[in-house]
Amino acid sequence: MNPALPRMKKKIKIRKVGLKVTIQNLQKKIPINPRSIKEAALGVFSAEAIKKSADVTICFVNDKKIKEFNVRYLAKNRPTDVIAFDITSADAPNNIFADIVISTDTATANSRIFKTSPLYEIYMYVVHGILHLLGYDDKNEEQRLRMEKRTKILLNKLNIKEICPYTEAK
Repeated sequence: MNPALPRMKKKIKIRKVGLKVTIQNLQKKIPINPRSIKEAALGVFSAEAIKKSADVTICFVNDKKIKEFNVRYLAKNRPTDVIAFDITSADAPNNIFADIVISTDTATANSRIFKTSPLYEIYMYVVHGILHLLGYDDKNEEQRLRMEKRTKILLNKLNIKEICPYTEAK
């Protein structure tokens, strides 16, 4: 494991039975450690005490690709940070089937704006995407603040700090 990546605190007991997280890395901007991303995602499901089974794919892409998804599925002609697609069947309400798409280009841009690291932004988008799958929304200010607060609490439980030791490749 890369020592520069955050290690989860022992506060969260990870339940792996019935939880499957698959990582797809279709970009080259930020090095992705699939094991660490999976551990963080599983930690979020465990911290939220989800009793359902889950099969989630987290896909890392560039701005061009996430913009294509945003145009096609959300009718928004711009890139974004994260999109969560809940494809759970009504026939299987005790299962979560979903895809989360994350833009590493946007993570890099936002890390400069918010004075964080691109890797911190990535973890924040992973948590944010999973919270959407669990019913959180951010369509109005009250919902956005609630979701932002929960995201910060979960990142803290996962021991993911705002400034992660990460050096961006030049």
